[in-house]
This record gives sequence, C-alpha cells and structure tokens, in this order.
Amino acid sequence: MADPVLTFTDRGIYCPAGDFHIDPWRPVESALITHGHADHARWGHRRYLATDGAAPVIRHRLGDIAIETIRYGETRRIGGATVSFHPAGHLPGSAQIRVEVGGAVWVVSGDYKTDADGLSEPFEPVRCHAFVSECTFGLPVFTWAPQADIAAEVNAWWAANAAEGRTSILGAYSLGKAQRILSLVDPGIGPILTHGAVEGTNGVLRAQGYPLPDTTQVTPETKGRDAPGALVLAPPSALGTPWARRFGTASTAFASGWMRLRGVRRRRAADRGFVLSDHADWDGLIGAIRETGAENIYVTHGYTDIFARWLNQNGWNADVVPTEFGSEEEDDTAATDAA
Repeated sequence: MADPVLTFTDRGIYCPAGDFHIDPWRPVESALITHGHADHARWGHRRYLATDGAAPVIRHRLGDIAIETIRYGETRRIGGATVSFHPAGHLPGSAQIRVEVGGAVWVVSGDYKTDADGLSEPFEPVRCHAFVSECTFGLPVFTWAPQADIAAEVNAWWAANAAEGRTSILGAYSLGKAQRILSLVDPGIGPILTHGAVEGTNGVLRAQGYPLPDTTQVTPETKGRDAPGALVLAPPSALGTPWARRFGTASTAFASGWMRLRGVRRRRAADRGFVLSDHADWDGLIGAIRETGAENIYVTHGYTDIFARWLNQNGWNADVVPTEFGSEEEDDTAATDAA
C-alpha cells in the first residue's frame, strides 16, 4: 500500500503521521500499549498511552512511568492520526488499537481472544482496511473447548485431590490466566493459595473492581500441612522448585493452549494438562479477520508462515511481520523473579 498508515521498524510498529509506536520493543518517545504482558509493555519509553483498565497493571510492573489513559472507544488525535482503543478479550484492560490517517484505517490486534470469558472485556471486531493480527495458535489443530467444560475439569481435579488430602498446584501465567482460573473455580472446594507474582496482580485487579475470590499469598512460613486440600496458583516457572515442594504430597497441573500438543504435555511432566488459552484458536483467528473486512493482513508472532500462506490461498493479501513479541511464559519468568 502506498503511504501506509503503519510501518514496521527495528523498534516496533510505527505510525509516521502520529510519530508514535505501538507495543515497541526498544525505547521510543511515544508508545501506545495494547496490554501489560512484558513483551508488549516494556520499560524505557518516554510516554505511554494505554486503556484505563490496563494502566494500573502496567504501572505495577514497570514502576514510575509517564502513562496516560484512554477509555475504550474514545478517539484521540495524535499528530495527523486519529486513534482509539477497543476490547481485545485477551485479559482485563487489553486492547486492539485503531489508527486512521486520511480515511485509511489500520488496526493492531495486540493479543486477542474472541470467546468471552466473563472476566475480560469481550472482544470487539473493528472494521478496517488493514489488520495486524497475532497468530500464536495459527494452526488448525488448535481448537478450544467451551470454557464451562474446562472449568468443570479443573474443579473435578481439585475436588478429587482435596478428598484424598492432596494439595493441587496449578501452573498459570500470573497476569490474565491465573485471574481467569480464579473466576472459574469453586471456592467451596477449599482454600486458594497464590504465589506472590499472582497475588500482586490480583491486588491490582481487585482494586479496579474485577471480581475475584479470596486468596492467601504463600509466604516463607507456609507449609503444605497449613492448607490441606488447597488449590495453589503459581507461575509455571515455580513448578518443580523448592517453592512448590513445600506442599509435600501434591498433584500438579498446567493450564495453557499448548496443552493441546501431546509433546508439550509430556515435557511439562505435570499430572494434568488443561487446554485453556487467552489467545484465539484457529477458528477465532479466521473469524476475527473476516469480521474486520480487511483485505490486507499482517501476521505477527506465532505460526506466521503457515498462517499467512493459508490466508493468501483463501482470498486475503497476507504478509509476515517480524516482531520481538514473545510469550506469556517469558513474561511469567520475569514476574516470578521479581516477586
């Protein structure tokens, strides 16, 4: 496209008309941030702009930064561009960013999930000419069961362990996945304990009004015998460490879309794997792209080559955009180290 609304640079996705970047991975003057995961919200920018729902977690993680907020659907003029933020459904406060210049509209998805989860603001399709889409799970093998079915599986696993006197340790990313699980489990089964990285995020989201059940942070004094039958939520990087071994007889599990792959389940060496993702599955990706009405699709982080090839074979103009976006697992390693 001539005079594109957005360009792709070594610092990140850039808007020349507005002189800002979206989720840049190197320090810039002005950064528009889709959500608080560390591969999208990095330290070192001079100015940040994020939704009023995402900003508290970003500030919690990055410290004293200059961050302004914007409401979903609010339009703001930045230089020669008009921008607005729209729900992405990925985690509380997450957004897609719409950029309009001279009548041409581009949308950057950030990370997104098209199925409502009851906690995050539901995904909102945004019409555009060009769509920059993630494709973390851009293979047909990745399909998600209804959330209610996964919730029933998690609760049944926890209840069975509690009945036999075992602690249930569930690995879940500390921003997004852990809070989603908290919104799904039955607190009547037993007490819920949390790793510090999870509880720190819980506190920020509770203060914003997101409904979460009561939880108790694990401290150095906590022992497994203190909470028989408990559910323990911890970052995946904490599983198999001395932190987790304090609970003695325990059953371990991991919640992730990657649990769809048998090889990943084996490598995790957990007793159970629950297929639960905060990203769109194959059908969600295709459905979201269709709803944008965009002809030009730029795919980032995931199965980019395969996904772009499929799009090109099925009526879209698709290109792969190299980025430095990573995974929630990398994000959680950093969060665990900081907690």
